[in-house]
Amino acid sequence: MIAALRGVVLSKNLNDAVLDVNGVGYRVFFSLLSLSRLPDEGKPVSLRVRTVVRDDAIELYGFLSETEEQIFLLLTSVSHVGPKLALTVMSGLEAEELVKAIGSGEVSRLTQIHGVGKKTAERLVLELRDKAKALSLESKPEEAVRPAAGAKSDLVSALVNLGYKPAQAQSAAELASSGLNADAPFELLFREALKRLRTAAP
Repeated sequence: MIAALRGVVLSKNLNDAVLDVNGVGYRVFFSLLSLSRLPDEGKPVSLRVRTVVRDDAIELYGFLSETEEQIFLLLTSVSHVGPKLALTVMSGLEAEELVKAIGSGEVSRLTQIHGVGKKTAERLVLELRDKAKALSLESKPEEAVRPAAGAKSDLVSALVNLGYKPAQAQSAAELASSGLNADAPFELLFREALKRLRTAAP
C-alpha cells in the first residue's frame, strides 16, 4: 500500500491532482482546502497518502499533515461515510474547527457544509464525539482570526493555485465576499468563490 509520495505537481483539477514521482503519474484526491494549498504546478511536494482498494479501482487520498490524515481516518470509521464523503466534510471546515464542531455536537454547523445532510451530521457527532475530544490538534492562534483583507488575499491565492487566472480569481473573490458576511471564515468564502467560477464557466 502507498503511504506517502514525494514528487512534483504535474497538474491540478477541481478534486484531485497528478503527481509525477520519478516519471510515474499518481492521481491523488484531496479536500478542497488541501488542494488549494498544494504548491504550483512544477513545484515539489511531499504527501501523506491513504490507499483505498475497491472492486473496480485503487484510489489514493492525500494529506498535507498528519492531523488531516487522522481526521480522514476518524470520518471514514463512521458508518456510511466513505472516503469521498470524508473529503467533502473536510472541505467545509478547517481541521481544528471541524474537530471542535464534532466534539461539541454542533450538528447545525456541520449541516452547513455542502453535501452534508442532517442524518450524516448526527451520525458524525454520535460516533465521533468522544474520539474528536480526545484528538489533540496543534492550535494556530495566528490563523484563528483572519482579517477580511487577508482572507480575500488568501482566497485569490488559493484560486490561482488551483489553476484559475488571476483576473478570474479576483472577480470570484469579490463576488464571494459581497455575497457573504465580510467576516465569513475562509472555507465559506472559498466554497462560494468556487461556486461562482463554476457557474460562470461556459
